[in-house]
Amino acid sequence: MGTVLTYLTLAAVLIVVLVLVYYLIGIILALRKASRNLSQLAAGLDAIVSHSAPLEGKLGTINGALGQLLNGLLSVNGHLAAVARLLGR
Repeated sequence: MGTVLTYLTLAAVLIVVLVLVYYLIGIILALRKASRNLSQLAAGLDAIVSHSAPLEGKLGTINGALGQLLNGLLSVNGHLAAVARLLGR
């Protein structure tokens, strides 16, 4: 009787250990895949930084031109509002 219980206990422990090993291997594989994906993401972000670096000087020029355009459009808007008031609309 004692021998049967010992074998059953050892079998249960072996099953628990095998299930634990199976899940730990699954976790290891998932972490390796995540590490690979993070490496690709970091490389992509570095590429974006290097490709967008020349835009800094050009965006300053565009922003200045848009500021001048805004001032002109605000002036036109003021004139159109005055015309609308004169026409009673």
